[in-house]
Amino acid sequence: MKIKRIDDLHANAGWRNFSFLRIETTDGIVGWSEYTEADGSRGLTGIIKGLSDLVIGQDPHRIQYITSHLASRTVQAPGGVNQRAIAAIENALLDIKGKSLGVPVYDLLGGKVRDRLPVYFSHCGTYRVRNHEAVGVPQLRTYDQVAKLGEWVKSQGFKALKTNILRLDCAEPSVYGAGFGRTAGHPELNSPRDVLIATQRTLAAFREGAGPDMGLHLDTNYNFKTAGYLKIAQAVEPYDLAWLELDTWDPQGLAVIRNKAPCPIASLESVIHRRGFRPFLDAYSVDVAIVDIIWNGLFESVKIAAMADAYEVNCAPHNYYGHLSSVIGAHFCATIPNFAVMEIDIDSAPWRDELVTAVPTLENGDFIVPTAPGWGIDIDERGVAKHPPR
Repeated sequence: MKIKRIDDLHANAGWRNFSFLRIETTDGIVGWSEYTEADGSRGLTGIIKGLSDLVIGQDPHRIQYITSHLASRTVQAPGGVNQRAIAAIENALLDIKGKSLGVPVYDLLGGKVRDRLPVYFSHCGTYRVRNHEAVGVPQLRTYDQVAKLGEWVKSQGFKALKTNILRLDCAEPSVYGAGFGRTAGHPELNSPRDVLIATQRTLAAFREGAGPDMGLHLDTNYNFKTAGYLKIAQAVEPYDLAWLELDTWDPQGLAVIRNKAPCPIASLESVIHRRGFRPFLDAYSVDVAIVDIIWNGLFESVKIAAMADAYEVNCAPHNYYGHLSSVIGAHFCATIPNFAVMEIDIDSAPWRDELVTAVPTLENGDFIVPTAPGWGIDIDERGVAKHPPR
């Protein structure tokens, strides 16, 4: 068996695109992975195509050999989009190997530790403020509506949710995004009082609606510098967060925040490779290490989790893409011993289900790990064709 061809497919995802990698073998087996060209990955499809000639003709079972070879050929520009391209190839090859052997991917990694995965409803309220038309729901415009959303999330059986800083105290509702250059406050990234108040009002509304038992997570992304994150940590203290999530490239600064925060700190979703995670773990800067399996590749992600385990740190997947990404993340969560909780987007484009051959199963706030060979689901190419990319 040899790798015959590599193709990329793209579908409209409402306010973004879903991207899929298709690798076909000479035996007719097709392996799938999901990737994204958003959030620092513009041009990723071109990188994948540029690496494809090093992969076509190879034995797809030799996954570690192929990824090590690709790493060597990109060693002068490691990480970044090069690693994300290697990850997309790696994940599709894992699907091929699982299908070839007739086993789920998690069996290639030692088998399942668990069958059910507790999840949190990610970007809860965020998309309903910023992308409500694409999601197909009315826009959230008041904190009273946020409280009602929290009540609804609880009624659906979810035991945890994650939100962002919702600015519903303005004439035009928005999600605070200074760190991404989307709102005022960039590039200085200070923590003005009105933003701190909006943070508290967002959390108070969700706590009121969802109740005291809901695992409440707040993601502040790259929106502040160390001093600002310390102010945010003070502001969130009354709301008993499951974790405060933030992004910074300074391991020691993150450790300072963790040592002074009144709640667990989660971070590192944008960090690539074990070499990238090591200085943060050495600084004891996180309570939960967030690992992006789509950007790192499942093999590399499992190695990162093993390294985090040596520091007594649990891991959670970074997962805000489509159904295939959720399933790939589920194999990661099912395999590693040091698992925290799984991220999943519930709000999405109404046609997301049409892009896969089987929709993942959620029961009472748990993701059910699929048992079919490979990832357990495939991309429906006819469904993708019905929704051309933006």
